[in-house]
Amino acid sequence: MIVVTRLNDSQFAVNPDLIERIHASPDTTLVMVDGAKFIVTESMPEVIEKIAAYRARVIALAHDLPAAGPRPVPAPPLGLVTLTGLEDDETTRAHPEARAVPLRARKK
Repeated sequence: MIVVTRLNDSQFAVNPDLIERIHASPDTTLVMVDGAKFIVTESMPEVIEKIAAYRARVIALAHDLPAAGPRPVPAPPLGLVTLTGLEDDETTRAHPEARAVPLRARKK
């Protein structure tokens, strides 16, 4: 959320992902995706800077998070036949249905 100021000097927070566009004629107006309009005292460049700082902070926080949960299990192979020697790999241990299927000639 970014904090902006109404013309009566009251502050409020707005989700910058819901801002559709910003007008500056002469007051700065935030037009939201649902059509709501907010007139704020900040200039257009100030609002844009607040949005950029907010998004940079979100990315920085996400980057600093430790990896959550256990390591994901690899997806099973797409085909029914696996390559020789893969029967003991981690994928086939996690997905026994992916083990090699013997090939045989079709009956005529």
